[in-house]
Amino acid sequence: MVDWSACSRTPLPAFMSQPQPQGAFDPRYLIVLGAGATQFMIIGAIFAYGLFFSELEREFGWSRTVLSMGTSFAFLLMGVLAIFCGRLNERFGPRKILLVTGTLYGLGYIILSRITESWELVVYYTLFSAIGLGSHDVNTLSTVARWFDKRRGIMTALVKTGTACGQLTIPPLVAILIVTFGWRTSFAVMGVASMVLLWIAAIPMRLPPKPANEAAPLSGPSFEEARRTRAFWTLCFAQLLFFPTLVTVPTHIAVHGQDLGLNEARAALLLSVTAGLSILGRLMIGTLVDRLGSRSGYILCLTPLIISLVAYMLITRSELLYFAAALYGIGHGGLFTVVSPTIAECFGMRAHASVFGVVVFFGSVGGAGGPIAAGWIFDVTGSYTWAFAGLAGFATLALLLILSLKPNPQSA
Repeated sequence: MVDWSACSRTPLPAFMSQPQPQGAFDPRYLIVLGAGATQFMIIGAIFAYGLFFSELEREFGWSRTVLSMGTSFAFLLMGVLAIFCGRLNERFGPRKILLVTGTLYGLGYIILSRITESWELVVYYTLFSAIGLGSHDVNTLSTVARWFDKRRGIMTALVKTGTACGQLTIPPLVAILIVTFGWRTSFAVMGVASMVLLWIAAIPMRLPPKPANEAAPLSGPSFEEARRTRAFWTLCFAQLLFFPTLVTVPTHIAVHGQDLGLNEARAALLLSVTAGLSILGRLMIGTLVDRLGSRSGYILCLTPLIISLVAYMLITRSELLYFAAALYGIGHGGLFTVVSPTIAECFGMRAHASVFGVVVFFGSVGGAGGPIAAGWIFDVTGSYTWAFAGLAGFATLALLLILSLKPNPQSA
């Protein structure tokens, strides 16, 4: 059993958690808004990528394995970049980092509008998507966690609601663009829109001012101390096991729906249903983490996720996919919300971004293999059944790891 009781809820220094005068606007909400807008654009566009599969298959004859490689490699590279982005966030602040990564992320989609070879798709999508993914969580959520103490869970949930709104709205808009203007123009429009919105979102992002009393450092162990704890490695390996599902299902579920008879618009609706219910999952888990602690939050996320994967494995009628997508969305959204508050609960804020970056890296290693493995399984068997079965097995192992944690008595 991992000793979860070692985790603490040590409050932030007073300068970070001073209440605003009654009736006054709290400027910290601009940071939450900017972080949410960053999540909205980056993850919304990632979700829409699967809608291009059928178009690229028809025009170039590329296999699902090839089409999935970009996503797999992007999430692997994301993990490496997340470690650096976490360290850079503590040194330079989030605004400069997000301005640079937002520019490169948008440029990547513009370049994709001109591809003619499969290697170009894999290389460009891998590189530029990874740059956006490497900064979108670590730099935004770690920044928000520094500004909020007692409401850290719900504020994280609000930021991740931006992700769900992007998943809800961007895929249907991209589906309309593809049908109306073709896939090349759609990639270009996504690139320009991404770049502009990410610039605007980066403007309010900043770290809290340093305390006047430099002898009052942020709470918690150093990164070197944190990584010597069992709780650190338990969170890393749980992330390694469940994160493949969070990457693979959004990448393949739209084309899976088309395989079962849905047209492009109705297949895109699967992504919207997932996103809509993930909003509920994010807000619910964010609230419960503040009240019940992170261990309970993980359990409430992983349980519906596993059930939905079993349902995906068994469903053969396309209309039933929407029910599985709703259940999956709750677990999907919650798991993207629970990680940052958990790290703050366990290790405080002293090395939050650095610890977060390493946990994200472990998730990215698992996530990198998921989409490409699912594509290969489809190419070999003509079905995603065994892919969903494997994901369900990994998620179950992650749940067992979380169950091995002792509840934190301070979180009740």
